[in-house]
Amino acid sequence: MYVNDDLTKLFNRIYETLFPLIYRIAYRIVGDADIAEDVSQEAFIKLYERNEPLPDMDQTKYWLIRVVKNISFNHEKKKTRQRKMFTKLKDAGPQFTESSEHEVLKEETKTIVKEALAEIPYNLRVVLVLKEYGQMSYKEIGSTLGISEGNVKVRVFRGREKLEKLLKGRI
Repeated sequence: MYVNDDLTKLFNRIYETLFPLIYRIAYRIVGDADIAEDVSQEAFIKLYERNEPLPDMDQTKYWLIRVVKNISFNHEKKKTRQRKMFTKLKDAGPQFTESSEHEVLKEETKTIVKEALAEIPYNLRVVLVLKEYGQMSYKEIGSTLGISEGNVKVRVFRGREKLEKLLKGRI
């Protein structure tokens, strides 16, 4: 029982320390607060089910980031399939229009940025999210994703370029 109490305390400390970061990363990848929370919780469940702690907080952080990235990627693949199905149904049925008359400019901008970010290829989006919203260094991102620091820099640059081009056409 003593060992379980120690593991529980360690897990609680890890959760309190890393959940905000993991949630931010998940949110920026999936673009939905509820789904991001579910994805983050699932990552922590996987950590808890390991039933053994990782050597230190940094390794735990990187492990959780990889797990949340993979879970988010799986969600994105599912969302893409659903979007294709919705498009087919929409084209086959009556046209639906959404009224944006009551939206605040700030909310419109957030939506535009979120949509543009979702259109960027996944490998570029992930590094942008980790860099801009996860506030990670190029070296940390490279270590987390298993790619070189130079490759991270190239992907961040290309991701920013694509995002800028997408936003110029919308804002």
